[in-house]
Amino acid sequence: MRLRRAPLGAMVVLSDEPQVNGHRPSVDVLFRSVALECGSSSLALIMTGMGEDGADALRAVKAAGGMTLAQDEQSCVVYGMPKAAIERGHVMRVVPLDALANTLIAQCAPERRAQTAEVIS
Repeated sequence: MRLRRAPLGAMVVLSDEPQVNGHRPSVDVLFRSVALECGSSSLALIMTGMGEDGADALRAVKAAGGMTLAQDEQSCVVYGMPKAAIERGHVMRVVPLDALANTLIAQCAPERRAQTAEVIS
């Protein structure tokens, strides 16, 4: 599963490519495509889950100037995926589950995007 930008907006593209890290779809593949297609507008959130899928690809989002978030340990059912990403240093902000919606809204609000554009200019 990848994100692809198109003239009318972004879309998700599915494929039958080989598994990555034992997964298809793979969060690593998705996050890398988000970084590539969206650059500094990228936002990647890794939540409760077993294993390490997505942990390495957060680096691509962060390197592209995007925001990387992870669910906190206390609110995770399984802390594997967020823990792996945090330990690798690819997470910019750790957020409890009950604060995720407001965090995403604040990060994606038009005034936030305008502020980011001013800083980049």
